[in-house]
Amino acid sequence: MYRRPRIIPSLLLKEGGLVKTQKFENPRYLGDPVNAVKIFNNKGVDELCVLDITATREGRGPDFDLLHDIATEAFMPLSYGGGVTTLEEIRRLFAIGYEKVVLNTALVANPQLVRDAVAYAGSQSIVASIDVKSDFLGRAACYTNDGQVKTSYTPARLAAYAQELGVGEILLNSINRDGQMKGYDIALVKSVADAVDIPVIACGGCGSIDDLRQVLEEGHAHAAAAGSFFVYYGRNKAILITAPTESDYLNAGIYEDD
Repeated sequence: MYRRPRIIPSLLLKEGGLVKTQKFENPRYLGDPVNAVKIFNNKGVDELCVLDITATREGRGPDFDLLHDIATEAFMPLSYGGGVTTLEEIRRLFAIGYEKVVLNTALVANPQLVRDAVAYAGSQSIVASIDVKSDFLGRAACYTNDGQVKTSYTPARLAAYAQELGVGEILLNSINRDGQMKGYDIALVKSVADAVDIPVIACGGCGSIDDLRQVLEEGHAHAAAAGSFFVYYGRNKAILITAPTESDYLNAGIYEDD
């Protein structure tokens, strides 16, 4: 028996619209996120990760009306991150249909919230999002507040800390690779995946189905998330929301022994 690792479209929200960024900046408007969810329903994707990229930097909570509309249309499991600062917000996200909550800034600014969230929902429902940027010397540091605030943590150290707090998996984002479609940062993903005992979802840089295969095999990622790969088509990045078929995954060798 064989199974395919999880492949997850990452949907970025800004002011109620679906956007795509380049290195966490210059968001390009793509359309209505609810319509995108309907398309992904028809494509049979495994799950969706919904991230509000400006909620934290704007000091506001989740847009529950929009998130409710998204959850109502989605036929697949959903995770959400962005602007979550209280346990009540986390309870509300689960209540409207989200299976997982993604926490980023709270890992550093309010680790007790992470502990409380795990105690409330269980490790399997709480995801630590770790955003990483490397300088020109290749030194990697973790950032919070949508990539705006540099921390003293290295990626492996923050991942280990997140595991200690009880989270069930890690969403590892490469800021340098975001929107570039030139492949994942394999060394970064492997360094984090090998440092923890919980699943690592690689994100940032996917431009082809071969990139997915490479990060799963060589990066030791347990799952792969992507944005541009699912919303752009061709060299000029025409907007086309789509997803590979199961035969595409099979032909690319993205299967594992069960």
